[in-house]
Amino acid sequence: MSEFEIGTQAKRRCDLLGTGPFSEVEGQLTRRFLTPAHARALDQLAVWMAEAGMSVRRDAAANLIGRYEAATSDAPALLIGSHIDSVRNGGRYDGPLGILLGIDLVEALHRAGRRLPFAVEVVAFGDEEGSRFPASMSCSRALAGTLDPEAVLALRDADGVTLAEAFTAFGLDPARITEAARKRSEVIAFLEAHIEQGPVLEAEDLALGVVTAIAAQKRLIVKITGTAGHAGTTPMNLRKDPGPAAAECMLALERICQAGTDNLVGTVGRMTALPGAFNVIPGAVEFSMDIRAENSATRDAAVEAVTAEIHAIAARRGLAASVTLMQALSESPCDPGLTTLLEAAVGDLGLPARRLPSGAGHDAMVMADLCPTAMLFIRCEGGISHNPAESVTEADCALAVRAMLGFVDKLADQFSRQTSLSSRSERDSAERRDPGATRAAPGSRSAPSGRPG
Repeated sequence: MSEFEIGTQAKRRCDLLGTGPFSEVEGQLTRRFLTPAHARALDQLAVWMAEAGMSVRRDAAANLIGRYEAATSDAPALLIGSHIDSVRNGGRYDGPLGILLGIDLVEALHRAGRRLPFAVEVVAFGDEEGSRFPASMSCSRALAGTLDPEAVLALRDADGVTLAEAFTAFGLDPARITEAARKRSEVIAFLEAHIEQGPVLEAEDLALGVVTAIAAQKRLIVKITGTAGHAGTTPMNLRKDPGPAAAECMLALERICQAGTDNLVGTVGRMTALPGAFNVIPGAVEFSMDIRAENSATRDAAVEAVTAEIHAIAARRGLAASVTLMQALSESPCDPGLTTLLEAAVGDLGLPARRLPSGAGHDAMVMADLCPTAMLFIRCEGGISHNPAESVTEADCALAVRAMLGFVDKLADQFSRQTSLSSRSERDSAERRDPGATRAAPGSRSAPSGRPG
């Protein structure tokens, strides 16, 4: 591409990253955490970050970070980013688009010779989906300082490889993963742009949406244990078969969630029968449960109700059951002040500022433990995601990055005003304490507070 086409460039780069060496599987996009495909994607992103005017580094948690410096040295940063990993046989825009729109934004600033009162860092998280290890968002949790390394590093993938071993194979020291944590004073906010992964924007003929909150979710593993036996010689009434019990449990999950409120949803995305042979009654069936709602109370009530039914079903059938919590994330409201700025930026483009919640989990919900967050949704065709048919338009991507630039401009104005007020207040306070000392140093300046209100 000879000329820089903001937003359009981001989409085309997503398309490139959805092919060939950036996937583990030929003919589809599967890019899991700490795999060679992940490494190749990071290498390519690093090239684009550098071309956009950023210094580039990898932190101790395998996050790739490009930094565009502020007008003054040692300024705090606005973080912009999303995840580079994918689900198995996933789409090209879920995650990478948010990173690449951030790179386009910085390139636009760089080409214009603009420096802001804060730095801009574009972050590519590596493990939002949890498609390799049975927990997600370990990279953003490490950066936010909320990661429990002992619990996470012991997790194993389907091949029995621990996360610690995968880190070592990737060239990183797992013992240093907590060094990725950022100080609150270093970060003023986090902005994530992401495809909606739902049908609302398309149904209302809107290109963009402003996210109000991200749903609470829990991931659990259920194991129903019975007795393995011969499929042909064991009468139906004498079996202790966990298969039908697992099916009954899944129907209970569906029934409870269908009757729920607050956008309660439940999903079984993975199931395994052991030992897994045509002619063997399974000795155990294991399946995942993903339960989400707009608030933790509704989610937890559903988890409690489903768990009780699972144990009752197993007991009635003479089987054993266990339900193990793998991950819990509370609902995460986006920062009201930042949301207002983002709404104004969308409105400045002549577009309605449609507010909507996110049922999908995002790195932004983890980053809220570090700093204020905002999220921008981009329309996707048919609301389809986690699917090769995932699709966005170049026009919508161009609008998205223009809205992001407008948000950054508004945030910069607010930050400069607050920094000026803070400096004036500190000078006034110093004068009250020691008027002579203040007059003796007329050129003195105080450091900015580092965070918008």
